[in-house]
Amino acid sequence: MSSPTSRKPSAKPAAKAAGPGRPKDLGKRAAILEAAKTLFIEQGYSGVSMDSIAAQAGVSKLTVYSHFGDKETLFSEAVQSKCIEMLPDALFVADVEGPLRDQLLGIGMAFFEMITSDAALSIQRVMMAPETDERLRELFWQAGPQRTCEALADFMRLRAERGELDIPDCYIAGQQFLTLVKGEVHMHMMCGMPLSPVETDAALHVAASVDFFLRAYAPREAGTAG
Repeated sequence: MSSPTSRKPSAKPAAKAAGPGRPKDLGKRAAILEAAKTLFIEQGYSGVSMDSIAAQAGVSKLTVYSHFGDKETLFSEAVQSKCIEMLPDALFVADVEGPLRDQLLGIGMAFFEMITSDAALSIQRVMMAPETDERLRELFWQAGPQRTCEALADFMRLRAERGELDIPDCYIAGQQFLTLVKGEVHMHMMCGMPLSPVETDAALHVAASVDFFLRAYAPREAGTAG
């Protein structure tokens, strides 16, 4: 996923406030999210209506609006939910007792599996389509890629503070790491091109990316800077 020039998200319009009444049913909310994730992936944003999401979730359209306010908010929540499902927050908790390389391998493999999944490829193709609204691209970026970049930057910052990495800009370094993990494989898959046996070996590809990254940002020995 490529990043925009600005790191700061623009202000997002507030979702419509939910009206008074009983506490929200978490089971229905989860069902709506699952329906939204399925339909947005299968049909794209413009091809999905709140009616179809309600029908898929087995709830009323009023219930969908009660939980999420509007279609944009539901789309954003669905993207974020899918990203958290495939890239859990726990991956980015710096394990100070474990080897840095092992944790980067875990992050790299989870990220690679996510971006090469059918669901991710489908939604990314929608984002790249000329007819896709700029506002929709912004919502997608804020809910998915931006979360990953910021979580990875925080992780690297903690590891750098321990002296395990020498990184002047952790946000940029995080983007570089994710770009290495994407490699040519992701672009081939986006274009529907066949992959070679080497390219399909995800573990080998991610390990090579991690090792390259670690060589680039290994702490310098005293007296070697310059």
